[in-house]
Formats: sequence, C-alpha cells, structure tokens
Amino acid sequence: MARAIVIVIDSFGIGFSPDAESFGDVGANTLANLATAYFEETGKKLSLPNLSALGVVKACENAGKQSFPYEPHPIKQGAYGYAQEISTGKDTPSGHWEMAGVPVLFDWGYFTDKENAFPSDLIATINQKSGFSGMLGNCHASGTEILSRLGEEHIRTGLPICYTSADSVFQIAAHEEHFGLDKLYQYCEQVRSLLDELNIGRVIARPFIGDSAENFTRTGNRRDYSVLPPEPTVLDKISAKGTHVISVGKIADIFAHQGINEKTKATGLDALLDATISHIESAQDNSLIFTNLVNFDQDFGHRRNAVGYAQELEAFDARIPELMQAMNEDDLLLLTADHGCDPTWPGTDHTREYVPVIAYHQNISSIDLGERATFADLGQTIAELFDVEPMNYGKSFLKQLNFKS
Repeated sequence: MARAIVIVIDSFGIGFSPDAESFGDVGANTLANLATAYFEETGKKLSLPNLSALGVVKACENAGKQSFPYEPHPIKQGAYGYAQEISTGKDTPSGHWEMAGVPVLFDWGYFTDKENAFPSDLIATINQKSGFSGMLGNCHASGTEILSRLGEEHIRTGLPICYTSADSVFQIAAHEEHFGLDKLYQYCEQVRSLLDELNIGRVIARPFIGDSAENFTRTGNRRDYSVLPPEPTVLDKISAKGTHVISVGKIADIFAHQGINEKTKATGLDALLDATISHIESAQDNSLIFTNLVNFDQDFGHRRNAVGYAQELEAFDARIPELMQAMNEDDLLLLTADHGCDPTWPGTDHTREYVPVIAYHQNISSIDLGERATFADLGQTIAELFDVEPMNYGKSFLKQLNFKS
C-alpha cells in the first residue's frame, strides 16, 4: 500500500489571506516579500529551481497576486495550489490540526498584557507548585532577545525565564547545564497542569546553552506541551487502522503524541531532512512520514531575517531531489505550511496568509489545484489515500493527482 510524506515548511506563507485585515496582516507575503528584501540587500534573485518546477512560485503568484524578483524556472511536474486557514488563530497547533482535518473553531486563551503578562494569582500558584520563589520575564518577548536580557540573571539566580507572545503560549527558557533539562521539563509539566482552565494552547520548554549574553544559543531539546485536538485527527484515524505514523521534528509534540507510532527528533534543516530521507528509505508500506521544518520559523521568520530565510529556502530546494530519489513509485509527497511569518513584517509574530499545497509522485503531470478553502483539504486527501472514514472538514484532491497506490 502507498506511503505518504508530509513536509511542513514552517511559516512559509505565500500571500495574505482574505481575513488578514482582522489580524493586521494585509500586505504580508512571506515568500514574495523575503525575495524582494533578499534582492534589495544582496543584488541576487531568489533561485528555487526544484520548488519552482513543482509550482510553488506559481502558487504564490496566484495567491498573492504580486510580482517579486526570482530566477525563473519552468513548472515541470507536480500539483500546486494554495489554501486558506479557517481556524480562528494563526498559531502552530491551529495550522497543524487544521491540515490534519480538525480546524480550531474556538478562541484560545491569551496573555495579552505586554508587561506583567501573567496574572499574579497564576504566578503564585506556579511558584507554590514548583517550589521556586519567583520567575524572570513575565512579559511578551522574542526568544533571542529575552536570553540576551535575562540569561545571565537566570544563571545567577536559578529562576526560570517565563514569557509569552501573540500566540496562546507560555514559554520557559532555562540553561541546560545550570538549570538542567529534567528540571526544565518538570517545571513545564507543572505549569501545563495549571493552564487548562485558561485555555492556553502550549507550554514550550526553551533550553539554551552558553556562558554570556553574547553567546547564549537555544538548543534542539525544545519540547512542546500541547493540549489535545478537540476531536480525532486524520493521524488518529489512520494509525488506528494500522498505518505506521512517523513524526520528525516537533510534530509529535504539536499533536500531544496522539496518533503517532514513532518519533524522531533532530536539530537543524539538514538533520531534519536527513531523518526524513532515512525514514523514506526504510519505512514499511502503509506509512505516513510527517516532518516539520521549524528553522524557517524560529530562526528566520520570528527573527525577521529575510536574507537568512531566503538562503535557507535555497538550501532546502537543493535537497528536494534527494527526497524524490528516495521515494518509491507509489509514494506521495505533500508540501505545505502552517501559517506565515513574513520576515519583513512589523513585529515578530506569525502572519495570516495562504499556504502552498504541493503534491508530487513519480508519474504526476503539472496540475493546478487552485484555491483551497481550508488547510483541511490536506487531511481529507490523506484520509482518502489511506481509506479511512472521511474527516468532517475539507475536500480531498487525491483524484486530481491521478495517483494509483
């Protein structure tokens, strides 16, 4: 039976969506705007021959309806389209759950105050439960800025660094050596147990290393503590029927480890792709390999580094032939994203955008999938591929792919 490989190019938006005004994101376009910034700063046009051949650039032109500088490469083989999000937020769990067939149609809880972000009674309860005398941070912040500002004080005092963002999230940074990973994970579990009533989507452990503000660096030992999706995802359905579901990167954390049979952690784009290719080469029939390429988001989108984002895209593009060569004739590759994070946009938050929907198998021709009404079309396609009960949301595009498993 067929295998599927789903790769989430984390934050790879391709044009602001129709509801972007309510998010303050009219004009955002991660791909087009980073390509423009890249050209303006380096004089080089973005070159994505393999992604272009699959239709990614054409999907961006169709979705964003704006021109941008890039090296032209012909569309050769692949189905391409763009999808709108119907979930109420533009956060990571909402995007991933929706692409797995379960959109988030409720409002998350948020910590909206930029300073003194967490309620005083919550802080008191956390301190009592954890045994710490207090916390550092208690504000909205970017992950790199807050390490530079508070990392040395954290080492000196031993207090965890706690912060949030525009997402429904409680983030905790701690030094791997001075604080310890086990203690950080335990603290996160304690905080997670106190946030359900506030409907906070995730608690994230953000370990780091280094000995001063000049060289503090986050490590790959991040761990997300997510609430469960509101109903079974396509991962739950296919794994219950016998499909072997393999998570690469942070996928298992995002789905609270539900519907996952095997987990592989890796740090950095190359390591994530190496792990994905290794699974493609070894996974049994009737398998789904689900990978999140987090570095686009955390290292370049949130840090508003357009040049770095462009270079990372070119590095990813160069490795796509390896992915294809590892695939069997009856494998299906699906590329998409979970939200945008335009590195040229004000602030450091995600941006409300269309995401690409790209499909490839060895015998596919060039197919325009057009505009998709929801990310859940991906989950519905996977449900049809693995012959499970249809999801409640989404429309499958499997038949358009002329795919025979």
